[in-house]
Amino acid sequence: MSNLHKHRSRTVTEGITRTPHRAFLRATGMDDAAIEKPFVAIVDTFGENTPCSMSLAAASDNVRLGVAAGGGVPIRGSAISVSDGTSMNHSGMRFSLVSREIIADSVEVFVRAHCYDAFVGVAGCDKTLPGILMGMVRVNVPGVFLFGGAMLPGIAPDGTQATILTAIEAVGAAQRGDMSLDTLRGIEKRCTPGAGSCPGQFTANTMAMVAETLGLAPLGSAMVPAVYSERIAIARRAGETVMNTLKNGGPLPRDLVTRKSLENACAAVAATGGSTNAALHIPAIAHEAGIRFTLDDVSEVLARTPLIGDLQPGGKYLALDLYHVGGVPAVLNALLAGGFLHGDTLTQTGETLETALKAFAGPDGRVVRPHNEPLSENAGLVVLRGNLAPDGACLKTAGLKSLVFSGRARVFEAEEACMSVVSKRTYQEGDVLVIRNEGPKGGPGMREMLSVTAAIYGQGMGEKVALLTDGRFSGATRGMCIGYVGPEAAAGGPIRLLRDGDRIHIDAHKGTLDVELSDEELTRRAKEAVPFTRGRLGGVLEKYEALVRPANLGAVTHSGAVEWPYEASIGEDEA
Repeated sequence: MSNLHKHRSRTVTEGITRTPHRAFLRATGMDDAAIEKPFVAIVDTFGENTPCSMSLAAASDNVRLGVAAGGGVPIRGSAISVSDGTSMNHSGMRFSLVSREIIADSVEVFVRAHCYDAFVGVAGCDKTLPGILMGMVRVNVPGVFLFGGAMLPGIAPDGTQATILTAIEAVGAAQRGDMSLDTLRGIEKRCTPGAGSCPGQFTANTMAMVAETLGLAPLGSAMVPAVYSERIAIARRAGETVMNTLKNGGPLPRDLVTRKSLENACAAVAATGGSTNAALHIPAIAHEAGIRFTLDDVSEVLARTPLIGDLQPGGKYLALDLYHVGGVPAVLNALLAGGFLHGDTLTQTGETLETALKAFAGPDGRVVRPHNEPLSENAGLVVLRGNLAPDGACLKTAGLKSLVFSGRARVFEAEEACMSVVSKRTYQEGDVLVIRNEGPKGGPGMREMLSVTAAIYGQGMGEKVALLTDGRFSGATRGMCIGYVGPEAAAGGPIRLLRDGDRIHIDAHKGTLDVELSDEELTRRAKEAVPFTRGRLGGVLEKYEALVRPANLGAVTHSGAVEWPYEASIGEDEA
């Protein structure tokens, strides 16, 4: 391997003044030959705090083999993760979205501080995927993303298929008296049989599909289950691929993340009824590439994309089923055939998407429908606007029986207050449960409301009430649940002006979200409203609140893309 392939790391390894640097490298086990090779950072989010991340260390080990086979020196690092599964429905959820920024920042610090030549990121759960992807685009060195894969489904006591969503919604059924505590306990023990992310088209699998569609991950890699040995080969190839990109000048992350590829990613999410969180994460990834791509841009793609993937939570099937019928490429081929994708975007190998997809199967007709036989002409997601959401709000429509709802507001100032009422079942059919002060700044941290929405659904009230919040939802949320309302209450949005009994209208056909109040009444209430205040936060939440931008812009925390100057080493060249 020639020094020609050592780009940024020459800053650290070449010249007489770098003697102490090389001494430190030798202490890590490098010799002369290794110091002459390119340095490849491998960052994973391995941890024992969540099944989503438990298989990632083995994946990184196999990436190392691929990097070494390609002539590079693999150097591993780790970033933290937050388990949404155990942080939901309490104050710990305030740190979930914050962790996305911490992970992206960790990638930047690790790669830029050490002047690494290339990067492979490995992630497995909701915020770790966008966090690694954001960091990858920010540092813009030759890079590959690798998803850890989804968990296999479990089996409930009655022999039916079960997932974590089964357990969450079973809580509501038990509260209603329709399920015994013994049955609930049996579901708890059997629904999550091993490592991997939640197995439906929830946030992790949605963002894995986004990574593949953007070209940041290898085509065909996302839907392979976490425990399948096929992932060993995929991980090794990821290491080899990043070395090929480094040697041959393949596309960099910002070559792959373009306005067209971002629109493709939105189309893939829309076509599969993916997580509403994608409307937060895709603009954030775009921001790292220096592209202004807002909720308005997401909305335009949603409006023109049919729903063709019959995936949970709105549909029948899981990531495992999508894997068996061709994975993400099956979805992309169906969309491409219908003219819903830009085929001239680039993939990891430098081929165009249209060319690369020729090696993969098209839709099977069951899990993935052909574009001209959709489950719905409308996307599985819709952006709503109106006098309650001037900057937009998101609703997952996949699986909904009705796309229109009108009801009376019942206002809560935080998630806990609403959860107490839902747990006691002291709400009524026709209510619009409003949870405010849970936005990026108001939370801070924009908590997701899965426990509340799942309890409502499990109690048989999923479409008999609506839930409206400036916070987030899980990708597993279903029902008439509208989130990401902007501007948020803490930023002076109209949601802060709602009072119990106000009449709210939701129309996903028209894309509207309004309260039955005149402009004059809203202005009067705004003048009377007390400004949002809170006590001192301290720590990471204080820093986050000070920096975070609105949800419709991705809830990002810095000004955007910048090229980093990697300077040449100073001093005499080594003889």
